[in-house]
Amino acid sequence: MKKLLLILLLNAFCIWATADNSVATATLTGNIKDASDGSNLMGVTVFVPDLSIGTVTDEKGNYSLKDLPKRTLTLQISYVGHQTIIKTLDLAKDTHVDFVMKESNALINEVVVKGVTGSILLKDASAPVAVLTKKQIDGISSTNIIDAIAHQPGISQITTGSGISKPIIRGLGYNRIVTIDDGVRQEGQQWGDEHGIEVDAQRVGSVEVLKGPASLMYGSDAMAGVVILNPRPAAPMGQTLGNITSEYQSNNGLFDYSLNLEGNQNGWIWGTRYSEKFAHPYHNSIDGYVHGSQFHERAFNTVLGANKSWGYSHLNLSYYHLTPSMIEPDNQEDGSDKSYKKALPFQQIHHYKASWNQSIYIGRGQLVTLLAYQQNRREEYEESASTPGLDLKLHTFNYGVRYNLGGLKGWKLTAGLNGMYQRSMNKGTEFLIPDYSLFDIGTFITGSYKINRWTTNGGIRFDSRHLHAFALGDLFQRLSRQFNGLSGSFGTVYKIDERMNLRMNVSAGFRAPNLSELCANGVHEGTFRYERGNNALKAEKSLQFDLGWDYTSSWLSSQIALFCNTIDNYIFMGRTAEMVDNLPVYMNMQGDARLWGGEFSLDLHPIETLHMQNSFSFVNAVQLHQPDESKYLPMTPAPRWNGEIRYTFIRDGKTLDNLYAKIEMECNFRQNHFYKADHTETATPSYTLLGASLATDIKHKGKKAFSVYLIGENLLNRAYQNHLSRLKYAGLNPVTGKEGFYNMGRNITLKVDIPLTF
Repeated sequence: MKKLLLILLLNAFCIWATADNSVATATLTGNIKDASDGSNLMGVTVFVPDLSIGTVTDEKGNYSLKDLPKRTLTLQISYVGHQTIIKTLDLAKDTHVDFVMKESNALINEVVVKGVTGSILLKDASAPVAVLTKKQIDGISSTNIIDAIAHQPGISQITTGSGISKPIIRGLGYNRIVTIDDGVRQEGQQWGDEHGIEVDAQRVGSVEVLKGPASLMYGSDAMAGVVILNPRPAAPMGQTLGNITSEYQSNNGLFDYSLNLEGNQNGWIWGTRYSEKFAHPYHNSIDGYVHGSQFHERAFNTVLGANKSWGYSHLNLSYYHLTPSMIEPDNQEDGSDKSYKKALPFQQIHHYKASWNQSIYIGRGQLVTLLAYQQNRREEYEESASTPGLDLKLHTFNYGVRYNLGGLKGWKLTAGLNGMYQRSMNKGTEFLIPDYSLFDIGTFITGSYKINRWTTNGGIRFDSRHLHAFALGDLFQRLSRQFNGLSGSFGTVYKIDERMNLRMNVSAGFRAPNLSELCANGVHEGTFRYERGNNALKAEKSLQFDLGWDYTSSWLSSQIALFCNTIDNYIFMGRTAEMVDNLPVYMNMQGDARLWGGEFSLDLHPIETLHMQNSFSFVNAVQLHQPDESKYLPMTPAPRWNGEIRYTFIRDGKTLDNLYAKIEMECNFRQNHFYKADHTETATPSYTLLGASLATDIKHKGKKAFSVYLIGENLLNRAYQNHLSRLKYAGLNPVTGKEGFYNMGRNITLKVDIPLTF
């Protein structure tokens, strides 16, 4: 393993050292105007996805990008309230290009995404992809990045109070979803459902969610999909920028702030960010304050690198620290609890990450390499605030290399390999999983071909994973398992006309059982249960069919996405009749499953300033050949409808810019399809939540001085339990006499974002 990493490191360094002289440079300039009145547009983002660089237009609508390679590049031009423009330019010829942007509130699919097979236009992706921009994320009240994306059709979250969320895509979650943060596969204690994603939400520039088996470029665990967290673009050439953001939430007293400073001098970039967030217990109309739901989060990140005509090379260093208290039924108190201090029991998570990723032009394509190291330390303090009981330390080395080849008469090809090495150790006095080591390697080839009205893409991947668990007394036995598997995808998009597309895709996925599923044996405090593994588990294998249709016009956008997913050897945790230490015993089990469902969306915008959006998503998840009590898979999200009406009062005013008001409703239907065996789950009643928001940019001397957002959630203060809330099954609350805990009540959020220019 060390030899492989050393070879990759040396190769990447040699390429980087020699690439600077191999590519001729060009400068691209131009002007961008509004189509309606011909006025110059200031603040338009001009972005080059392949180089991860960009700029914004000045007060005269002019832009300039320097030190670009003299070759064919794709330009992405975006501005709030306007249709995104995608333009492919040959910089050997095109050095000055002007654009005219049309106003639109439509759900536009003109955006570059990474996709299953590499960078591709969203409208050309055969597999479904959801995209959230930074502006959309800013307009959402959340406590973490997964919370921010969980309102999209087909996407849900398993929550533990207000601070911890894990994504669910089309009814599947846990280790079936891979999270990519700035090109690196995020690896903490991913097997636990009460562990969040250790990422600073303020660093995220945009989010892409790939739905369905998407393991071709990202690893075999991506059976349910991939969450890609893209960083904010680097500062434009010759500029030093910064920003200050702050947020306050009324329900849990959450206060967060983030400070950022970055620069770009002649293509040499640097940046640093510090963020901090803390909250006291949240409250609702039934439980009052839920003791143990407070948390404290800190994060630091710095980046050094180069954005040059030959490509880019970035070194990222980050540290994330989360201290959440743990909610227990017998720890509740009557009255107010507004303490920000941690209280027993609590967890402490430290996550360190160093990554070096680069993309270099070689021939007709790009060579992309990645080296990363992560250390995750998770401690649980139950009886003492100084000595942890459970203490897990995880080391992860990530590696990857791929070559993207384009310009072959409609063909784009990608080939590569990636994987990781892990070593986990117990440092505490209590044990849930044994010490283990893991080596994972996968190789893949993907391609896309575009001709006339057809765009076809697909690929194949082979993965091999070796897992070795070490013995520990009578608690854990030595275990060594090897898992090999193939994954594949094939799909096509047919352009019916300029407004309408038809999509079809078939994907095969593979996932090896994780160490906890195989070997767990102990009390898992954060989940209110005693967990047991099953060392006879087989690898999961899935086959998913997707069918989609979309239509976009000047006043209407509509999408339909249907899927059917069959999974052999599906692994889930079910409750048994046994009790240990007054806790129910949960056992990892296996069976065959079938999931089917879909997402529907309809956007109406009869005038440019009025936007009406509706979406509906559902999934039916069953275990085949089982009695009624164990027929349905546990933790399946309820059907959900989202509605939104947004009106833009002022766009591009002298003092106010992009001033809008929004009213939204979220209706979660009754969940009657639940895993009944041994009272693992119960039915969840339907509920409807009402929200509203008001936001605007404030200008000073023609430039944006700051942005402000006022967001109200659950305005009617509805007491409800989400079916995917783990606190719903936390046991009897002695204070209220009700089973479990309820979700957050009414919450008002105030956000401020102040850009800085030096």
